[in-house]
Amino acid sequence: MTLSRREFVKWMAASSGAAAVAGCAGLGGPSAGRVVVVGGGYGGATAARYIKQWAPDIDVAVVERNDTFVSCPISNLVLGGNTQIGNITMGYDGLKARGVRVVRGDAVAVDASAKQVRLADGSSLAYDRVIVSPGIDFIYDQIPGMKSADAQNRVFHAWKAGPQTVALRKQLEAMPDGGVFVFQFPMAPYRCPPGPYERVCQVADYFKRAKPKSKIIVLDANPDIVSKKGLFLAAWNGMYKGMIDYRPNSELADVDVKGMTVKLTFDNVKGDVLNVVPPHRAGDIASKAGLITANQRWCGIDWLTMESVAVKGVHVLGDATLSAPAMPKSASMANQHAKVCAAAVTALIKGQPVNPQPMMMNTCYSFVDGRNVMHVASVHTYDAAQKTMVAVKGAGGVSDKASELEGTYAWGWARNIWGDALG
Repeated sequence: MTLSRREFVKWMAASSGAAAVAGCAGLGGPSAGRVVVVGGGYGGATAARYIKQWAPDIDVAVVERNDTFVSCPISNLVLGGNTQIGNITMGYDGLKARGVRVVRGDAVAVDASAKQVRLADGSSLAYDRVIVSPGIDFIYDQIPGMKSADAQNRVFHAWKAGPQTVALRKQLEAMPDGGVFVFQFPMAPYRCPPGPYERVCQVADYFKRAKPKSKIIVLDANPDIVSKKGLFLAAWNGMYKGMIDYRPNSELADVDVKGMTVKLTFDNVKGDVLNVVPPHRAGDIASKAGLITANQRWCGIDWLTMESVAVKGVHVLGDATLSAPAMPKSASMANQHAKVCAAAVTALIKGQPVNPQPMMMNTCYSFVDGRNVMHVASVHTYDAAQKTMVAVKGAGGVSDKASELEGTYAWGWARNIWGDALG
């Protein structure tokens, strides 16, 4: 059949209308089930979006304490002065437009027996399945000097993008030329393996332009650079030569906030600006819900469904999970967790079989300055014998060098994953 241009436009308009009606089917009728998602980050937002997209007749609600989404990926560029916080801040209107209810509030409990999520204001949300995607919280128990709110408001981690990112940037701007920036971060696993080393590059890029006499002391609790070692060293020994003092095996003992000193097991390091990232664990709600199963930090899950191994009917995503071998805690992985979970939850609610062979892929981009970028990528598949995800040999890889072309790819990746998560 041959269509004229006018007939084709009319046919497309009619098809779009039919698709829109099909996409809304069930919204006005009885619900096939109720899903509550706790946390509107990369994992939670993506899971909510895809459940609603794949099963419009399922009622989906996201509980999120913040009114905007601020991206951790790209946020180091704010510290380097290479982007602004507004460029990585987005709202939840896209999810709302897809029929997802976005509930502004703080989830304080998951009652698995009653199948309810309780909020801080006393209200509750009933569910058939609940997805907990709380991200990370920090372990301050072994850092006496950082336990108080006052100390935490003076020495920032800036490992959750938002107000602390802006506050740390202001501290760097106020630091005199010739000052010392001291950056300490924990043993892996932590959120975003290459993130600390990218942060070093971004701060060095800013100092090179604005405060060329300044120095960076990197106190890495790990015995060596844990991601993209050769590429980061090439930047540090090349464009930032003489600016960066890298010290591995720098285990944190305490922080003297008043004296602006990081106390290590065998040394004390004083600076003009301190940036201390404490060890991580799964977010508070995971602990309160009894989901943490490993090292008092992480949540064990069934990788076929992302369902907690401790509490049935509760699914856990993203950084809060006990990672599979060689699987990083990253935005890409949270997004992939969410899609596996969304498919499984939809199948479970509708009495359908769950995919027995899920696959996930990861990409992490790192900016060495405002334009040049490198990446690491991996692919992971389910191993039924081991009951976990395993890295696919020969898949993925690492850049051979940082380049402006990869900078274009990095921004494209960011915009795509923001749109994918937020609808």
